[in-house]
Amino acid sequence: MMESGDKEFHVAMKSYPPEFKADAVALYLSDPGRTIASVAEDLGVNRETLRLWVKTARADGTAGAKNRGPVKRPAGGPLSSDDVLEEENKQLKARVRELEQERDILRRAAKYFAGETNW
Repeated sequence: MMESGDKEFHVAMKSYPPEFKADAVALYLSDPGRTIASVAEDLGVNRETLRLWVKTARADGTAGAKNRGPVKRPAGGPLSSDDVLEEENKQLKARVRELEQERDILRRAAKYFAGETNW
């Protein structure tokens, strides 16, 4: 029996679909400049939850992030302006794909949470 000064806390465990977890991990791994905390905040999940998903995905080998290292320059002479423009275009297209992926993840998250709400 609880005394009058005691408080009882219940933590509701949220259940996330596997696709959402995979998308969240992919989003975090797709940008080495982002932190787990920032991605978790953007998606509305606890940062420790996301950290666990990332750790699990890496252990399972399901963390399918593409390594985006620095742009490699040819070892030869100077770059032509066409080469520079082509490289910039390639980087911009990659950024567009990344932003589209983030948008899609956030849309799915919004639908998921909207369906979870019992108004």
